[in-house]
Amino acid sequence: MSHRVNRLAAGLVLAGCTHLVQAAGFALIEQNASGLGNAYAGQAAAATDASTVFFNPAGMGMLPDAQLVVAGNLIKPSAEFQNGGSTAAPLQTLGGTGGDAGGLALVPNFYYAHPVSKELALGIGMNAPFGLKTEYDQTWMGRFQAVTSEVKTINLNPSLSYKVNDRAILGVGLNGQYIEATLTNMVNYSALAAGALGTNLEGLAEVEGDDYGWGYNLGVLFDLGNTRIGLSYRSEIDYTLEGSVNFADVPAAMAGNALLQTGPVTADVTMPASASLSLFHKFSPSVDVLADITWTGWSVFDALTVRRTSGTVVSSTTENWQDSWRYSLGVTWHQDAAWTWRAGVAYDETPVEDAYRTPRIPDESRTWVALGGQYRLSGKAALDFGYAYLFVEDASINSTVAGAGTLLGNYENSVNILSVQYTHNF
Repeated sequence: MSHRVNRLAAGLVLAGCTHLVQAAGFALIEQNASGLGNAYAGQAAAATDASTVFFNPAGMGMLPDAQLVVAGNLIKPSAEFQNGGSTAAPLQTLGGTGGDAGGLALVPNFYYAHPVSKELALGIGMNAPFGLKTEYDQTWMGRFQAVTSEVKTINLNPSLSYKVNDRAILGVGLNGQYIEATLTNMVNYSALAAGALGTNLEGLAEVEGDDYGWGYNLGVLFDLGNTRIGLSYRSEIDYTLEGSVNFADVPAAMAGNALLQTGPVTADVTMPASASLSLFHKFSPSVDVLADITWTGWSVFDALTVRRTSGTVVSSTTENWQDSWRYSLGVTWHQDAAWTWRAGVAYDETPVEDAYRTPRIPDESRTWVALGGQYRLSGKAALDFGYAYLFVEDASINSTVAGAGTLLGNYENSVNILSVQYTHNF
């Protein structure tokens, strides 16, 4: 039972698992629509619009006017479990395969950048760096490990850039981030009572919690004429999630069981740092080439310890995630004064090793194929759009939890992303 509570708390802080979040692990890279068509290649060097606040605040120094960006990203993942020999929990029937756990989600972005002088620019961004909504059938074979996982984050990112000279621009930003999460799974009451109350006796457990965290991002942009090189860094963010665990349909005979008491729980978690090296090169007056390599320090997520507010350790789970890398390449064609077209590919490594994969985080590496473009509505306004399909590698799983049986099989995953953005210059 303590392992079950740990899984719940893990989902509370890891609710950005891959079925919504499309950068490997649980970080959202969908921070604009203008970059999606290039598979987000070269975003720390492109400085295409005010969304550079997120990717590299130094890029604000390349924007000639005050600018507003509003974007929306529709993400539709598919996550279907294929049974490969799972076993039922004690005193329970096995159940089905859970259906498609993926769900449609809208991820919004907002940015504003304003040049104060030739050297200084200020900006602000509001976005969702982490997010998830997955849901299995409540009768599926993995119901004692996961049913519903949902997280919502809001990040406020005031930033500034300073142009050192004609070649170098520096940028810095502050990140204030709020996270709110809900996680459910079924509890095997029959096993907890050692069969004394009969078979197929179960109920829903739910954890809700939230917290605030603080971090920063730094960037530098080198403008070499037809070539720009961007370096950016986003810091770790520490959370202590505080929330409560609740249980439904607890049998009257088990009402005094200490393991089934509702009450507060906490979990300390560090979100990883990341760093990007980006290249933008104007190959010709009408063609741009972009490239990017990004590192994410997922190895900070090596274990998760859950405690009651009294300090008692409920359990500790080894995660052993690894640092991961993302590689991307894009091309942009400026057809004429009104139309621009984009294409890109990317490869995103998973930080999750096979031995540590769970139904809450069935992450695997994925390959991006993306297309997009821009239509300039006027000299002051533009509409960007993009589409990406993610080929996700099959994710094997062999997860055994005491009282929950063994989930053994394979996930077949894919993702569709559609983004639209409005940009207005003042």
